Amino acid sequence: MQTESKPGILYVVGTPIGNLEDMTFRAVRILQTVDLIAAEDTRHTGKLLQHFQITTPQQSYHEHNSNSRIPELLQQLVNGKAIALVTDAGMPAISDPGFELVKACVEAGISVVPIPGPCAVITALSAAGLPTEKFVFEGFLPTKNQDRQERLEFLQAEARTIIFYESPHRLRQTLQDLADALGQDRRLVLARELTKLYEEFFRGKIGDAIAYYTEREPQGEYTLVVAGLPPLKPQFSEAELKAELQQIMAQGISRSQASRQLAKATSLPRRHLYQLALAIPNLPLTVAEIPTETEV
Repeated sequence: MQTESKPGILYVVGTPIGNLEDMTFRAVRILQTVDLIAAEDTRHTGKLLQHFQITTPQQSYHEHNSNSRIPELLQQLVNGKAIALVTDAGMPAISDPGFELVKACVEAGISVVPIPGPCAVITALSAAGLPTEKFVFEGFLPTKNQDRQERLEFLQAEARTIIFYESPHRLRQTLQDLADALGQDRRLVLARELTKLYEEFFRGKIGDAIAYYTEREPQGEYTLVVAGLPPLKPQFSEAELKAELQQIMAQGISRSQASRQLAKATSLPRRHLYQLALAIPNLPLTVAEIPTETEV
């Protein structure tokens, strides 16, 4: 097993999103053995390093200094330094400026090694109880109203589960915007303060969440998991349904059986389909098909 980091490699290191017990042994080892830690907030990461007795030097890397810092970090990597990239919480580069450094390393031919750790997106999705086989992560919605509305309009037809990040002071407005764009009856889960002492999951409809947070002040960081657009049942005209019934009955199947067969295929009421079948001309009724008051 590898006992120390290798030179000339950028390690993308996941760190806890709240609970320090989620720190992995591998993450601790890498942070102990690299030459430098590129941290979004050195003060915040400093507390983590102190907890695990890690003395590796840090250098700040965030969205406000990334343009100047990337060339410096690349040069150190080219010179054989091993560098760990960390963010304030979770996996770097996920809705995070670390993406630009990773991209630059890839383009420069520098090896990038992920050190997996907690991620709020997957953590919330795993416990939400909404479909997980397909999902899309949207990060934070745009702050400008027009851009925000355009993005939500684009997501109206999204069938996959949708995941957002949101801060407490914008949560109420975001819930209202979601209701306007997706409807108040769309299911969602609000995951608050994941892995922390006051972790909380709210499950319900968007309208329910609006009512809940009308009476309560949003607190903590939120991950929103929103159900995708449910599949729409196909709509058929009466003429189309009659044509389908006639085609089925042409195979020698009775009106009742044809209605039952088509009801199963379309999820439409069998009584309604049977009445349409009775109205099809030039098909004589058998004795068994003469309708009664109890026919359904």
